[in-house]
Amino acid sequence: MSAKFPIISITGSSGAGTTTVKTTFQQIFRREGIDPAIIEGDAFHRYDRTEMREKLAESQKSGNTAFSHFGPQGNLFEELEDVFRTYGETGTAKNRKYLHDEEEARPYKQEPGTFTPWENFAPSDLLFYEGLHGAVVTETADVAQYADLLVGVVPTINLEWIQKLQRDKRSRGHSQEAIVDTILRRMPDYVNYIVPQFSRTNINFQRVPIVDTSNPFIAREIPTLDESMLVIRFADAKGIDFSYLLAMLHDSFMSRPNTIVCPGGKMGLAMQLIFTPMIWQLMDRKKKAF
Repeated sequence: MSAKFPIISITGSSGAGTTTVKTTFQQIFRREGIDPAIIEGDAFHRYDRTEMREKLAESQKSGNTAFSHFGPQGNLFEELEDVFRTYGETGTAKNRKYLHDEEEARPYKQEPGTFTPWENFAPSDLLFYEGLHGAVVTETADVAQYADLLVGVVPTINLEWIQKLQRDKRSRGHSQEAIVDTILRRMPDYVNYIVPQFSRTNINFQRVPIVDTSNPFIAREIPTLDESMLVIRFADAKGIDFSYLLAMLHDSFMSRPNTIVCPGGKMGLAMQLIFTPMIWQLMDRKKKAF
């Protein structure tokens, strides 16, 4: 943790509303005049798209059926930890981009599925991470220890599977059998490296559908935010004005002393109300440190 160079880390997965999360933080940064250095979790994959296919084929031939982007074999956890640590100490670090498609790759004159070269951040007010491993801890890396604000964003598991099935079929042309194989292959890393992160976060946002998702493998549509409830859990309820949040988030209620439940469509508003004062505190602490 660093007073001079704060770090906000969002760790989440598809189907939870990660687009809403990113948009909300961008709105807060713009409104408050904050210039963030932004890093994406995909930049810390160990292999580019072609290399990953080759490594996956090799692992399957050797009997390793649990090789995935969720675990340490497919990611640079030590390098991610080093970026967090270095930024917290100096206000700068090295970063790169993973180019997902033609549109992202065109300005760099590279192929989709490749990485840009490593380069130093420009001066910034804080570091903002969004990806799968913002609170990961392994035997050789501890990313979570350096974040000043850790936020978990996760859907129920069936909703996550529906999201993956629909996305990979429609936009990537994958068969259902291939997608199910990927889900099964990822499961050990999901259990060991993704799920434990949500016990280290300061706040968790979990999207729970209120429509039938009992069999995700036959679902034809992804439940929307308006077809969901949002469970917001605070690791430390001290200093949280629950009365204010309940008044502002209509149709919300508290299910536990540290947990608010509200309509899923209010996710953006809930994040604005919760994170704006927290960012104020980080920036005030930064000013005092200098």
